[in-house]
Amino acid sequence: MFKCIALLKKRADISREEFIDYYRNNHSVLIRSLLPGIVDYRSNFVDLEGAFMFPDASPIDFDVITEIWLEDRAAYDHFVARAAEPDVARRIAEDEENLFERGASRMMVVEECHWTKQPA
Repeated sequence: MFKCIALLKKRADISREEFIDYYRNNHSVLIRSLLPGIVDYRSNFVDLEGAFMFPDASPIDFDVITEIWLEDRAAYDHFVARAAEPDVARRIAEDEENLFERGASRMMVVEECHWTKQPA
């Protein structure tokens, strides 16, 4: 599996509830319809009231951690190429304007590791 993580910040003028509702019922539906090869798509909405912060830590500057799994590197390359097609890129950008501070968005590819046993 190939995994991408996006850290996304909501627009300041919408509530957390409006953000979650639009993301869940509109944005994620659009992304899954436009971009091929998504095996799994998860949104983790940040609850700052439950956050544990180290004394000198930078503030949390995002509102959702989105996880997207693709089958392999080839599927990821196809996903990225499709996202760059002018009509697809335009539709995504227009929808993102409804809920994100786009300049604060970050997306990365990660190597996911599962630690199921404690070291001996």
